[in-house]
Amino acid sequence: MTAAAEKRPIYLDCDTGIDDSLALAYLLASPDVELVGVGTVSGNTSAAQAARNSLALLELAGRSDVPVAVGAHDPLRGRFDGGVPHIHGHNGIGGVEVPEASRRPEEGTAAELLLRLSREYEGALEVVAVGPQTNLARALALDPALAGRVAAVTAMGGAALAPGNVTAVAEANIWNDPEAAQIVIEAGWKVTLVPLDITLENTLDEGDRARLLASPVPLARALGQMLDHYFEFYLPLYGVRSCPLHDPMAAAVAARGVVPTRAPAVAVEVDTTDGPGRGQTIADLRGQRRGALDQEGATVRVVLEIDRPLGPHLVDLLV
Repeated sequence: MTAAAEKRPIYLDCDTGIDDSLALAYLLASPDVELVGVGTVSGNTSAAQAARNSLALLELAGRSDVPVAVGAHDPLRGRFDGGVPHIHGHNGIGGVEVPEASRRPEEGTAAELLLRLSREYEGALEVVAVGPQTNLARALALDPALAGRVAAVTAMGGAALAPGNVTAVAEANIWNDPEAAQIVIEAGWKVTLVPLDITLENTLDEGDRARLLASPVPLARALGQMLDHYFEFYLPLYGVRSCPLHDPMAAAVAARGVVPTRAPAVAVEVDTTDGPGRGQTIADLRGQRRGALDQEGATVRVVLEIDRPLGPHLVDLLV
């Protein structure tokens, strides 16, 4: 068996904005995983724009072999709201112009790509979801047996004990399609939820951006350029030019570049009502005062602490 064959296969489902781009780069650079497919969904930007971004970044990294499929434009309920250009720029990647890729998206949908990969890598495929979970929910609707073929799901989403970032309680990925998130949580596969509690505590700063800009790696330099826009948005939150590491945290947890040191398996439910709690991830964290305690039968782990800061490790890997 070759070294490449020994790597763990990962499918990335994303709404390719700036932090998604960091997550994509992280997975490409991780020595122990192989990125075998990318599906896109509307969130930070439209699913179609996210696919263009993903293809362009993959080609910039010399990995145009990785298939990219366009996924859901709209959530399961309602319509896509147009994204967040004030956070991620008009094109989703901070207004940075990356040469258009020569490869086009796959013929099928992201849900179909995920199903195909789950059969090709049955029992081994891992899913990293860093956008709204619409594609995963649609794939489960097409084939409920999908959950039994996937080894693990790592999803950036939710706020367990921390406030939300769209409403007082809701995080953006879950808020954009709460119904899909609830379907994914209920599917019975092993889910690791990476919430705002941990992503907001890990950041990049101007020193990190300077290292990326000075890198001989084209993708790293492009990421450094994108961060200029992202830092401006987060300046009021942190008081300095920096940004949280939402999506790359999920990628790093999945790739085992960082190790959760407090991640209890607990009952989690998503609020799908139309009240003020819509989009909240309700994690039952009672009884956790003396350390992480797994609840019997729980299939969702909620990451609350990791073994080391992600920022320095992330930049070291990318440059």
